Amino acid sequence: MKIQDKLYYSISEVSEITGLEPFVLRYWEKEFGKLRPSKSAKGQRIYQKKDIEMVQLIKKLLYDEKFTIEGAKTRLNREKEDLKKISFDKGFIEQLKRELGDLKKILKA
Repeated sequence: MKIQDKLYYSISEVSEITGLEPFVLRYWEKEFGKLRPSKSAKGQRIYQKKDIEMVQLIKKLLYDEKFTIEGAKTRLNREKEDLKKISFDKGFIEQLKRELGDLKKILKA
């Protein structure tokens, strides 16, 4: 099911979108530190789009790719590390471009 364009979703809406029972979502919250929906003033879970995307990723790892819960946790942590490396690399490359541009100006002068 497609994710509607709104700010917050109830656990029943997320259950419908993902095809998972609410008890599975609550269990995954305990197992996966990256899945932490906010709570309303009444204590009800309120998911955002990023939370639903994380649920879908976890579901893919567990159901489609047949990872164990521990394996899925490791994979998610590895992806986080890879993203950090990419961010570092992008910053480094941008800095290098600026410095090369400055060097080019100096050589033309």
